Amino acid sequence: MLFGVLRFISKGWVHQLYIEPQYFFGYLGFEWVKPLEGNLMYLPFVLMVIAALGILLGAFYRISAFVFFICFTYVELLDKSNYLNHYYFVSLMSFLMVLVPANRRFSIDAWLRPQIRQKTTEQWHIGILKFQLAVVYIFAGIAKLHADWLFEAEPLRTWLQAHHNIPLVGGLMQEKWLAFAFSWTGCIYDLFIVFFLLSNRFRPYAYFFVIFFHVVTWYLFPIGVFPWVMIFSTLIFFHEETHQKVLNWLEGLWGRAKSSKELITQRRGTSKAMRYFLIVFIAAQLLIPFRYVLYPGDLFWNEEGFRFSWRVMLMHKEGYATFYLHDKATGRESEINNAKFLTRTQEDQMATQPDMILQYARILKNYYDGKTLHYGEHKFKIEDPAIYARIYVSLNGRPSQLFVDKKHDLASLPYNLKHRNWIEPFQP
Repeated sequence: MLFGVLRFISKGWVHQLYIEPQYFFGYLGFEWVKPLEGNLMYLPFVLMVIAALGILLGAFYRISAFVFFICFTYVELLDKSNYLNHYYFVSLMSFLMVLVPANRRFSIDAWLRPQIRQKTTEQWHIGILKFQLAVVYIFAGIAKLHADWLFEAEPLRTWLQAHHNIPLVGGLMQEKWLAFAFSWTGCIYDLFIVFFLLSNRFRPYAYFFVIFFHVVTWYLFPIGVFPWVMIFSTLIFFHEETHQKVLNWLEGLWGRAKSSKELITQRRGTSKAMRYFLIVFIAAQLLIPFRYVLYPGDLFWNEEGFRFSWRVMLMHKEGYATFYLHDKATGRESEINNAKFLTRTQEDQMATQPDMILQYARILKNYYDGKTLHYGEHKFKIEDPAIYARIYVSLNGRPSQLFVDKKHDLASLPYNLKHRNWIEPFQP
């Protein structure tokens, strides 16, 4: 994550995604989270760099982990246009790192305060990290048990064809059988890799597949540092003897090799409050991905319950949205230039996501309400405007079909967690 944050800054994405936009699409209940003014928006990223170094070196570890979690999650909550499953994963893992005592061995904290050095740890400290990784893999596999993924090889079939110019294997990327091979292999991998990682016998072979799978994913698809995060995080599944050998080797390099007798074997026990918290946390992680069953219709079309459910790279949607400003007093109507309000990324994301469509309609209503517009030589003050839209969406390579009909005043519709019956039914 240290590398990932530095890369994010160097690529200019802080300015592009968090300084340049005029408006932001906050998450329901978190609309109060706002970006800092101008270049102050670099501050949380600088703090993340410092905090990541603190975690890496075990320096002021708890504070560093907490600062990283707060800053990363703050940035993530600013705009759902930038939502990615692996950002959610990093937030969860950085939160869990606040809870576990990862600075009790081979750290600056342990060097400065030898009394915290510890030989053993509570099982849940390691178990909760394994659990979180298992949730990502297994739910990603369950999500792939879908007709488009298994029987149409979509969206991989569409995405792989874009790599036809890769040297040596570019021609294969256009083959239908390869898309199906990737789809089925990805599903089987996600569903079962955790169980092989838990096996002492098969773990080395499973970890080889972890490396191979994520390197191929990193090479073919632009998903940043996520494959590397998963490759290194998955080392938590290895037996403690493996980690002990690495620590001994590192301490040997440092010239400060310590015998196990100098470490404390300590059992602190887990507080009742922490046990209850872990039960709630685990239950939430198991239930939240299934909340989509509470909604009717096609999940990929309506996207109700889609986020925070580990549906990694499962759909390809393209939308074309035309919004209209309607003056109720005069009946005049005009088409709105979306580029005047949104960045290209925001416009692309908004056009296919119902909650963002509603948020954008409210942005437009607030902007035009009470505003004086010019129609030729005449001026008109708009009061209580209505916002309509006609939106067409293509899902996983299908022809575009009507997504939102121009018969709803979108600015007047409720923005909540209830089913959105104003979305046109999906036609498979």
